[in-house]
Amino acid sequence: MRADTRVWRSRLGYGALILVLGYLIVMPLYRLQALAFEDGAAGYEAQFGRSDIGQTLQTTLVLALVSLVIAMVLGTVLAFATSRLPRRLGFLRIVPLLPIVMPSVANVVGWAFLLSPGPGYLNTLMRQLPWWDHLESGPVNVYSPTWIIIITGFGLTSFVYLFVSAGMQNIGSDHLEAAQVSGSSTLGVFFKVVLPLLRPSLVYGSGVALLLGLGQFTGPLLLGQNEGVKVLTTEMYLRTSESPTNFAAAAAAGSPLVILGLLVIFGQRYLLGNQARFVTHGGKSFAPTSGRSAWAAVVVAAYGLFALALPMLGVVIVSLTPYWSGDLSWDLFTLSNYRELVETPGILESVTTSVVTSLIAVAICVPLGLGVATLVVRGRHVPVIRLLGDVITALPLGIPAVIFGVGFLLTYTQPPFVLYGTRTIIILVYVVLMIPFATRMQMTALISMGNTYQEASAVSGASPLVTSLRVTLPMLKPAVLSAVALMFILLTHEFAASLMVRSATTQVMGTLLYDHWSNGSYTLVAAMAILMSAVTAAGVAVAMLVGGRNVLDNL
Repeated sequence: MRADTRVWRSRLGYGALILVLGYLIVMPLYRLQALAFEDGAAGYEAQFGRSDIGQTLQTTLVLALVSLVIAMVLGTVLAFATSRLPRRLGFLRIVPLLPIVMPSVANVVGWAFLLSPGPGYLNTLMRQLPWWDHLESGPVNVYSPTWIIIITGFGLTSFVYLFVSAGMQNIGSDHLEAAQVSGSSTLGVFFKVVLPLLRPSLVYGSGVALLLGLGQFTGPLLLGQNEGVKVLTTEMYLRTSESPTNFAAAAAAGSPLVILGLLVIFGQRYLLGNQARFVTHGGKSFAPTSGRSAWAAVVVAAYGLFALALPMLGVVIVSLTPYWSGDLSWDLFTLSNYRELVETPGILESVTTSVVTSLIAVAICVPLGLGVATLVVRGRHVPVIRLLGDVITALPLGIPAVIFGVGFLLTYTQPPFVLYGTRTIIILVYVVLMIPFATRMQMTALISMGNTYQEASAVSGASPLVTSLRVTLPMLKPAVLSAVALMFILLTHEFAASLMVRSATTQVMGTLLYDHWSNGSYTLVAAMAILMSAVTAAGVAVAMLVGGRNVLDNL
C-alpha cells in the first residue's frame, strides 16, 4: 500500500472519530452557550450581576488551588512511599487507591457524621477532653470552607497518586544506579533524576487535580449549604433547581470553568513539550525500583486511616443505628436500615440501571480512548486533528458534570434525538464524562512505551495492524484493565450529571441516595452508601479476576 494512501486513510479515520466525539462533547456546550447569549446575553447578566458573585469566584479558586497543593504533596509522597515499601508489605500499594472505591457522597457524609458541630461522633469524643469540656458544639465545624478544602484535597490525592505512581513504577533501577555511581546522594537522586522523569505524570496529575478541584460539586453542595458556602458548580445547580429554571444563567456560570480548563490543557502541552525526553523504557531488560523502608508503611497506613477508615466508620455506625446521634450504645445497633433498603421501592432497580449503564459506557470508552491516545501520541502527521482530539477529550475534566447534564437535557429532548428518560442518555453522558480518563491513562502508557518496540516490529517486517495486535495492545493490557476498573468505580458513584438526565422511572444509585439525603433519611443514606461500595467492590473483584491481582496497582 502506498504511503500517501495510508496517510489519507489515517486522516479519514481520525477525522471521523473526532467528529463523533465533537458532537457528543461540544454540541451540548454550544447549545448552552447559545442560550446564555440569547436576549442580549441575559444569562450572563443574571449570573454575573449578582452581588455575591465575587465571593463565589474567590471561594472556587481557593478551593481548587489549596486542595491541589494538598493533593500534589500527599499524592507524590504516597507514590514515593509505596515505591519504598518492603516486599512483605507490598499489598499496602492499593491503600491510596481505596478512597476512590468509596462513593464521594458517602465519604462526605461520613465526615459529616464524624465532625458535625453537634452530633458528630469525633466532636462528641473531643468534647470529653478537659480543655474542650465546656463546649456545647464543635470544636471542629466540618461545614466550614477550611474542612471542605481539606476533604476535597484528600479526595483528589488518589487521582494524583494514580499518575505519579505510574510514572514512578516506570523508572528503571538503572537510572538511579547511574546517578548513585556518579556520586549523587539519595536526595540528589530524587530531585535530579526521579522528579524530572516524573514530569509528565506530575503535569498530567496536577492538571487533572486542578480541573477536578475547579469542578468540585459534592462537598460544597452537601457541606457548604449549612454555612452559605457557594462555588460556581453549586451556583449552576441552584440556577437549574430554582423556579423558574434559569438554564441560561447556569450556562453563564460555567463559562469561567471552561476558560480555565482550556488554559490548563494548553499549559500541559507547553510544559511537556517533547515527550520523547521522558521515555523510560529502552527496549532492554527493565528492573523497577524497590526499597525496604519501614517509614513508608507508616505513611501509607496513616493516609488510609484518615482518608478511608474514619469516614467509612462514620457511615457504618449510622447505617447500624435507628437515628443519627452523638450518643452510642450497643443496644442501639440494628440491621433494620438494611431491611428497609431492600423493601424501599426502586432501590434494587437503581442498582441494575447503574451497573448496566456503567458497563456499556465503559465498553464504548475503551476503544474511543485508545483511538484518541494513539492520535495524540503518534499522530504527528495530522497536527490539526491531533490538537482537536487532545482539547475535545480534555474538556469534560474542566467542565463540571452537572453542566454536561444540563447540556444533554437540552440537546436530547428535541429532534433529531429525543432520549429523555431513557438509559441511552445516561450512557451517552457517562461516555462523555469518562473519555478523559480512558484517553489519559492509555496515553501515559503509550508515552512511556516510546517508539522502540514499534520500530523493532517494523524492521522485522510487520505491518502497522500486526504491530498493534501483537505488540502494542498486549503491552497496553494493564493500562486498559486499570482504566476499565477506574471508570466503573467512578460511574457507579456518579450522581451530578445523572441528577439532571434522570426521570422518575429511570434512576441510578447516586440520584436515589441524594434524594434520601435531601429528605433527611440519614440512616438509609448510610445503608445505601454501603450498598454502593459493595457494588463497586464486586466490580473491582471481577476486574481483578480477569486482569490479575495487579489491576489496582496499575491504576
